[in-house]
Amino acid sequence: QVQLVESGGGLVQAGGSLRLSCAASGRTFSRYTVGWFRQAPGKEREFVASISWTGILTYYADSVKGRFTISRDNAKNTVYLQMNSLKPEDTAVYYCAAASASPVITLNKVDYWGQGTQVTVSS
Repeated sequence: QVQLVESGGGLVQAGGSLRLSCAASGRTFSRYTVGWFRQAPGKEREFVASISWTGILTYYADSVKGRFTISRDNAKNTVYLQMNSLKPEDTAVYYCAAASASPVITLNKVDYWGQGTQVTVSS
């Protein structure tokens, strides 16, 4: 069906930027809503951002609005998360996820998960 592989994580200083990528396999990828979630040690996995299969509908958690931008290139089967003005509290493992039932995605309505990529923001 669909396999998701994240990349682009790393260690950055506060105020810096990273761009995460989620590469997908499967010819039906373009019809999936894709989201980014993150999970820090001892905390629940939380929603970060999502984008509909058309790329028109995007949603962001309040904590990242104005700093993060989600986009997708269906021709390349790839979704991106541009993260600017990073803060130490952004430190987490970031996961991409795909869902087919809705233009929005929630934690409990995910069809496929990636393995995650670590983002660490130092102060």
